[in-house]
Amino acid sequence: MNLNNFTIKSQEAIQQAQQIAQGYGHQQIENEHLFKAIFEVDENVLPFLLKKLQVNVPLLKQILDKTLESFSKVEGGQLMLSREAGSTLNEAGIIAKKMNDEYVSVDHLILAIFKSKSKIAQILKDQGVTEKNLRAAIDELRKGERVTSTGAEETYNALNKYAKNLNQLANDGKLD
Repeated sequence: MNLNNFTIKSQEAIQQAQQIAQGYGHQQIENEHLFKAIFEVDENVLPFLLKKLQVNVPLLKQILDKTLESFSKVEGGQLMLSREAGSTLNEAGIIAKKMNDEYVSVDHLILAIFKSKSKIAQILKDQGVTEKNLRAAIDELRKGERVTSTGAEETYNALNKYAKNLNQLANDGKLD
């Protein structure tokens, strides 16, 4: 797998997933490690999507941590990518191509994890997330932008990060 095709944030998430798996004493990197890593390294995409999808984030984190604790621990041994996680990374690449993006970004990883048969995908579905509303939230976040650089996630939702959206405040009746 060529990590040069991944954005910086996606690469950070994959590296963090390795650290998380090692920290738990796991021999394989699973989608759950990758999702927890995205929580830890991404401050733009995942928080926006979970808020938009009205996911109970503290509960999600609690269930995810319990799931990770339930995986078997192995002393020593070499850390490897599980077959499921490998498929997820490949699927993220396919999703990126279908979206005409040049790099695999965090939102591609999240969508690929959701489409997998992993426990975290089921946890998200149990929280009411569907592929349709996840894709709609991603579209809203990206506002038609394509991923053409390794720092693409930093440009998502820039207005809401650095300024007040007066239109939104007026619509919400919060503008004097």
